[in-house]
Amino acid sequence: MRRSSLLFLTLLVLWVLISQANHELAPLRISVFAGGLFVVFAALRMDRGEGLTAVFAAGLLHDAVSPVPFGTHALLFTAAHAFVYHVRHRVHREETLVGVLAALLSNLGIFLVLSFLVGRDLPVGVDPWPRLFADLLASQLALAAITPWFLVLQRRVLGWAGQTPFRTEHRA
Repeated sequence: MRRSSLLFLTLLVLWVLISQANHELAPLRISVFAGGLFVVFAALRMDRGEGLTAVFAAGLLHDAVSPVPFGTHALLFTAAHAFVYHVRHRVHREETLVGVLAALLSNLGIFLVLSFLVGRDLPVGVDPWPRLFADLLASQLALAAITPWFLVLQRRVLGWAGQTPFRTEHRA
């Protein structure tokens, strides 16, 4: 449980940083979504239960301040975690590039699902797709830039606390 708590603390820091970035980008009418980054370290480098606990808690944190039904982010983050965790044995998961690609693909999937969920409640005649495309482009560029730093931060926080990302690996 200690590793889950430490991982959640790093995700809380990320949430604060993304919130502040979005506050600064608001006059430009652009926002950054980094949902994939909340999932990738836990899915690639943690045990399933510990990673899932931290990711689910981070999803609930997102849900608390989002205009979607409570539990939506938690469910989507959990699903993305399950998918990445399921395929992680097929990739070199310690590689930074793999982490970046996993974050980008997870982010894309979560962003698209959220866009369709929120988009269905818009009034007739409103075309949200240009804005969503701009936000997705900004999000993916920001994610590609900050993912290597954040993966190292998460690994180091666990290391400073005397924890390692991997405990035991159970392969079927």
